[in-house]
Amino acid sequence: MDAQGRGRAENIDPADQWVLNPQTGDYELRLSPSAEQSAPQTGVPGPRRAAPRRGAPRPADPQQSTPQQGAPRPGTRGPERPGGREQQVPGQRRRRAAQPEAAGSRRKGKTKKKSTGKRILAWTGGTVAFVVIAAGVGGYLYYQHLNGNITSVSDDGAGTGGFSKDRAINILLVGTDERSGDGNKGYGDEGSVGHADTTILLHVSKDRSNATALSIPRDLITDIPDCPTKQDDGSTKTIPGSQKVRFNESLGQNERTPSCVMRTVTQITGIKLDHFMVADFNAVKTLSSAVDGVDVCLAKDFDDPKSHLKLPAGKHSIEGEEALAFVRTRYTVGTGGDLSRIQLQQQFLSSLMRKLKSKGTLTSPKKIISLAEAGTKALTVDSKIKDILKLRDLGMELGKFDMKNLTFATTPVIDNPAEKKPITVVLNKAKSDELFSMLREDVSLTEVKKKEKKEKAAVAARLKGPRAEAGDVRVDVYNGSDRNGAAQETLSWLQNTEGVTKSSQLGNAGKQGKTTVEYSAGQADEARKLADLMGLPAAALKPGKSEKNAQGLPAIVLTLGADFKGAGVPVKAPSKAPDGIQKVEADKTVCAK
Repeated sequence: MDAQGRGRAENIDPADQWVLNPQTGDYELRLSPSAEQSAPQTGVPGPRRAAPRRGAPRPADPQQSTPQQGAPRPGTRGPERPGGREQQVPGQRRRRAAQPEAAGSRRKGKTKKKSTGKRILAWTGGTVAFVVIAAGVGGYLYYQHLNGNITSVSDDGAGTGGFSKDRAINILLVGTDERSGDGNKGYGDEGSVGHADTTILLHVSKDRSNATALSIPRDLITDIPDCPTKQDDGSTKTIPGSQKVRFNESLGQNERTPSCVMRTVTQITGIKLDHFMVADFNAVKTLSSAVDGVDVCLAKDFDDPKSHLKLPAGKHSIEGEEALAFVRTRYTVGTGGDLSRIQLQQQFLSSLMRKLKSKGTLTSPKKIISLAEAGTKALTVDSKIKDILKLRDLGMELGKFDMKNLTFATTPVIDNPAEKKPITVVLNKAKSDELFSMLREDVSLTEVKKKEKKEKAAVAARLKGPRAEAGDVRVDVYNGSDRNGAAQETLSWLQNTEGVTKSSQLGNAGKQGKTTVEYSAGQADEARKLADLMGLPAAALKPGKSEKNAQGLPAIVLTLGADFKGAGVPVKAPSKAPDGIQKVEADKTVCAK
């Protein structure tokens, strides 16, 4: 029996003893006097303890009584990790021993409300596409136990090496249709190694004001690159790539792992990913049940014998098998294809996000524990975020944006022209290139309302003012990009196409990420003209010093960066999403039809 269930407190659910402190936003262990006096306490209020990691001290025997919750044994500094450091609950102040509360001793009056924007956004994983990082909500509930739930595999060098708080975050969320394992039987094709059935690229902006969840259709025809993959014995095997195949073959087929999905998505979008999270069918069932159901709206009756979904028109709260049937259905929604199912899944996710962010979920210890259990058991993550500490830090960053600024979008595609009766799709290059560019340049798909700082206004003002004639622009071009011959290519284009005849190229410069234009105060009109020609944003203009060219005349300095895509190709991303792309805003309820 769990230590907290013995004695007079044996009928108390451990979750009921964790209470939200509105002053701090943390959960604290509150015990009744009888439970405190008669029941020894463990530091893990969960159903089971994770096995100790190699090299770590063995956990205390739950049968041994300790003086108080979290208190050290006589003569010691408290539970220790290797190196002699005290083991505190990460993300919380050290708890004092719980004391019985006298009647009427609680503080009266209003308490300071914790900002919703600073609460952790819990995500779900797998077929529902998002991972619950509920372990971060309210501090770390039974840290070691949850750590033992998580499965991880290597990203094989396909990612950035890990997210950072000072830049945008890009996470790959993959739902696999693998049919093996407990809870995954009865869906046909049993024993299948699975595919990348549902794939979402989650982009969270650098300033954390907004996010975009971009769905990639499983039937998209694309090339899959060669994928170096770590083997069980520590060696690396390169899985050969494939040309013009379905995107969903980037996982499972030919021994491909999630790192291969990462490489394929990067090849398609040009976006380097920080992490991946993968789950199977069970994620939908367990996570929807953990929040006591997800609210959905149907504009018509749904009856799909293949997914086993049968619901009348109207509003419903669905969970478990019914929730899984909802996200798997396709033949009774829209045109009956995968793109219609993607839209249905996005509506389901939007509703799930609202439920996770609701006060009833965030302030319920029982739901938080259920979510933490379900989420960590449902996930396979890359090894860089296997530890709950890392997941918690990631969750804190993901939770900073407002739900109204989260947009679900679908990669723009068209029917495959190579098929007489199209069943697959290919990229709509004109629209997809614009959309990918917006994500790479961190441009929101929603209108984010925020106060513009003075320095941002000053940067924007650099493009305001008169422009010089192309023939009056004197510029020296340097190559700081990864493309050989970029400076000469640009020089030829400027002179022969745009009429910038007073230009020269001076070879390579040090590598730099962004293309820049440096100029003196008297050359602002020339700099603005060059920015227009190159398609550069205001931030690329750097007032300061110019240099003298080969004739001893002042010249502005154009240094091409890693964002350079070719002479005449604008560097600046579009300011708004292309017309006609499939979008769902997370804060709005949409009825499926």
